[in-house]
Amino acid sequence: MKPSVIQTFEILGRPQIVATLGKMSQVSVAVVGDFCLDAYWMIDRGASEISIETGLATEPVKSQRYAPGGAGNVVMNLAALAVRQVYPVGVVGDDPFGHELRRLFNHSRINSCSLISQADGWSTHTYIKPCVEEQELSRIDHGNFNRLSAATEQELFAKLEETLGKVSVVLINHQVSGSIHDSKSFRERLRQVTESHPHICFIIDSRGYHEAYPHAIHKLNEKEVMRASGRPVADGDQASLELVIQQAESLRARWESPLVVTRGDRGCLVFPDDSPRQIFGLHLPGRVDPVGAGDTFSSAFAAAVSTGGDLTTAAAVANIAAAVTAQKLFQTGTASPEEILELGETANYIYSPELAEGPSRAQYIAGSEIELINGPLPDCQIRHAIFDHDGTISTLREGWEKIMEPMMIKSILGFQNETADKTLLSRVKERVREYIERTTGIQTIAQMAGLVELVHEFGIVPKGLIQSAASYKGIYNEELMALVNLRLGKLDRGELEVSDFTLKGAVSFLRALREAGVRLYLASGTDEDDVKNEAERLGYAELFNGGIFGSVGVIEKDAKKIVIERILNEVDGAFNQLVTFGDGPVEMREARRGALAIGVASDELRRFGPNAEKRARLIRAGAEAVLPDFSQWQKLWGLLHLPQPHYVASPA
Repeated sequence: MKPSVIQTFEILGRPQIVATLGKMSQVSVAVVGDFCLDAYWMIDRGASEISIETGLATEPVKSQRYAPGGAGNVVMNLAALAVRQVYPVGVVGDDPFGHELRRLFNHSRINSCSLISQADGWSTHTYIKPCVEEQELSRIDHGNFNRLSAATEQELFAKLEETLGKVSVVLINHQVSGSIHDSKSFRERLRQVTESHPHICFIIDSRGYHEAYPHAIHKLNEKEVMRASGRPVADGDQASLELVIQQAESLRARWESPLVVTRGDRGCLVFPDDSPRQIFGLHLPGRVDPVGAGDTFSSAFAAAVSTGGDLTTAAAVANIAAAVTAQKLFQTGTASPEEILELGETANYIYSPELAEGPSRAQYIAGSEIELINGPLPDCQIRHAIFDHDGTISTLREGWEKIMEPMMIKSILGFQNETADKTLLSRVKERVREYIERTTGIQTIAQMAGLVELVHEFGIVPKGLIQSAASYKGIYNEELMALVNLRLGKLDRGELEVSDFTLKGAVSFLRALREAGVRLYLASGTDEDDVKNEAERLGYAELFNGGIFGSVGVIEKDAKKIVIERILNEVDGAFNQLVTFGDGPVEMREARRGALAIGVASDELRRFGPNAEKRARLIRAGAEAVLPDFSQWQKLWGLLHLPQPHYVASPA
């Protein structure tokens, strides 16, 4: 079976998000499933002692926290979304954990009248997670051996029938061993319920029983799609996008029902009919914890569907909601309408992840190394061009990461810089490298603000000795400028030339653009005085008749964002007049607001040729074309619909 052509769903705007969220307070949802309790026991081994009885070291619990999990987390998410009423329909044990779960459900929007206790043969599904220094130890599970009694099943369906008259959507949840769904009798009766109430929308989110409830909207992740198709994927492996689409469409045809397939940070796929849609994932700037994000997606999707919205819009809202929860560490979090709207308005999306990670998929302009990401560039009449500086034109600061990394590590370790053990040093290095990769292209002052957070996160430096972002920036700049000044000194002495510090073809391209009447702007995250000085020393400052802009030391005043906003205002919405060139994700994401985004993924050490890591980052950030350098700029010229400058030979 050949999969359908996937269509990309446009990013949701504020009006769509507001409209969907605003209707949720008018609907009620039932949740039928596995109600669990997550227990977080924070262990402080500093108080450990040897047990007299066993001779083993104790695990002292300093604090403990409990939160609903599984279908319970779905219920809490629906309450957080401010739906009118949530009806949990399921079974808990007559035990302390069951009592705690009922206590946590004591909420004005939760009606627990259909939550039944089974005294014998049923333990509340509880997952105890001991944590030592933010690291989770082996989990302790309750409820794996549960068996649903006939009497409980009968009572459960009586309660469900009462609830169906009060809701428009029923979310069927299955997540655990010892589930109510393990009963064949239960599955058959619930299937009959889904078929006998066609006016109610049923959504099934199950790890193994989708086949039992075909007449529902099916929410699965990629691995569940492959497993349901009889083609399971091994842990650590990932099926190709094309294969997932093909198998999902087969399941949709088999079940004769719509599908939604979640893909983690790659977003989700929606199969409402014969025209599947792809919704991109969100780039999240900080640490993430995916625990509970799937429940948030299901909850927000069910609530959005219940408002009468189409499945794709519902999935797009749910995609944002899941990203909100993923940013909440060490908890099975929820997402409120306010949080969803805030993230939805400022979200940065991850574009074309398969292409970014698969260079073999690349498509190039004939006879060139210029990669086109989504086919031909859109029609444009370029009159303005924004250039990033470092790594896009200049290589004076090549190797800045090798200065920033040890500087950040030293700042985090403080007095332990010389004595830290290998484990701690490895943890710090990993966090710093991940952070630098994620923040490449933003202002240095913003990166240093992130360093302050990292210093607090590791807690090695006493709070009173932690420096400000400006102080850390001063330390970094002093070390970096020593390298830059050394290189400029060689330029002044004639030992090296301008071409030794610029990407191949960059200056020629700038001159050609200026000759063609394009207004040029230089926008950098580096301090403004330094950017101007380096552009003058390299001999092309006068080409930027639109101005040279850099950091002014204020995080809120990012030069790239300000310049792009100003130009977009100047062109009065004529976005096809603006192109942005850069080697960092920031300028690509800003340009995606309407301008043309062209990435420059160059090997800065050689000053030409591709850099695979940069290419991947730029594509994920939304670049519409990627160049390894400017040596073939004539081939790009025609795609930008630019007039031919009088001194330039015809493009090859």
